[in-house]
Amino acid sequence: MIRPILKVRSLITVTLTVALAYACNSTPLNSNRLPNIIIIYTDDQGSIDANCYGAKDLYTPNMDLLAETGVKFNQFYAAAAVCSPSRAALLTGKTPLVAGLPNNAPSRKGERGLPSEQITIAEKLRDNGFVTGHIGKWHLGYTEETMPNGQGFDYSFGHMGGCIDNYSHFFYWNGPNRHDLWENNKEVWMDGEYFQDIINQKALNFVQENKDVPFFLYYAINLPHYPLQGTNKWREYYKDLDSPRDKYAASISTVDERIGILLEKLEALKLRENTIIIFQSDHGHSTEKRAFGGGGSAGPYRGAKFSLFEGGIRVPAIISWPKAIPQHETRDQMGINVDWFPTILDMCNIEYRPNEFEGMSLKEVIIENDSTPHDAFWWYQNENTWAVRKGDWKLLKNPNDTSNKAPITENDSLFLVNVLANPDEMTNLSNTYPEKVKELILEYNTWYKKSSN
Repeated sequence: MIRPILKVRSLITVTLTVALAYACNSTPLNSNRLPNIIIIYTDDQGSIDANCYGAKDLYTPNMDLLAETGVKFNQFYAAAAVCSPSRAALLTGKTPLVAGLPNNAPSRKGERGLPSEQITIAEKLRDNGFVTGHIGKWHLGYTEETMPNGQGFDYSFGHMGGCIDNYSHFFYWNGPNRHDLWENNKEVWMDGEYFQDIINQKALNFVQENKDVPFFLYYAINLPHYPLQGTNKWREYYKDLDSPRDKYAASISTVDERIGILLEKLEALKLRENTIIIFQSDHGHSTEKRAFGGGGSAGPYRGAKFSLFEGGIRVPAIISWPKAIPQHETRDQMGINVDWFPTILDMCNIEYRPNEFEGMSLKEVIIENDSTPHDAFWWYQNENTWAVRKGDWKLLKNPNDTSNKAPITENDSLFLVNVLANPDEMTNLSNTYPEKVKELILEYNTWYKKSSN
């Protein structure tokens, strides 16, 4: 159990009191003003790795504050178990296969990623009067037409590849070492400056500069993805945790602290009430060697990053908009990150054709607690590795358990579970319900045939 930080908890209490007083006493907002939109997308954050999701050893007051002032999803999925496809799904409202990026984009300059003909949420919102900004990780292409400024963002700052050192800003997953820090397609050098502080300040600047107009900010934080470089303040705080949980936890609280700074800025500018904030992880936690073999947690769920078991794709997801949606409520309905695009358009009363997306608006789920709009959803890794969920039933083809909770046997090439009854996915029911297996294979094959043409 982590030692409480009494002074910090007291400060949070004071901050909440001031925020609530402001909300109760401020003058009414202009009802005709479009809301601002901020998507906070963390990197490799485990399924339960925030206090509001059940973590007992982490300190995440600002993630928790978003849940207290909004709606928290308990059954929310990323459309992929790895970085680039998840981000492609978020920005296009389509499954990665249909969006044209089913696997990770290269991290080398001159390599393409998300096809430029895809319409992103940034393009759609910019066409409807929003100033658009990307800050943080991209990993969706490294050519001018596939970098953020070519995909609908008026402003961009961050790294284009999959990961960087937070101080040198070099990508060195494989050689040769190469620098990766860009501002509006121009390489910039900020040697030795801590990337989390840089992007936090860039986010504050973007909000300040655009406070008088509707803005969309895609704040793609590159932690707790490796390298696990939380600040010394949080390394000291978690020093009694076992490794690698201590390093991972320090990264989580480093992120949480900077989310709090952004929330304080919105409050100071009197923008918080009319700002839609969506918080989500891109997929499950990493068990790679570069992450010291783990550190994140999927709690009761099996799997992690790269796996289509729940721990690889079930993610923390929260939406907060104090002006217009319920607060401190949870939703158990299924949602997927492809849904945020049409949901945002719906909430902003921006016209769109539903067949533009594979995602579906969650507006009524969020506001009215309606049932999920999804009859089924599909995950594609390659022709031999996929998953489909229909109702409470989920079928995995050639599953991979990166959490190593149990071995995969020869009899598990088709792995059937009832997610509601057995969310741990430890028992394969394919032999018990062969007709359900046939039904889900047909469901997947029908989608795949339509989507791969």
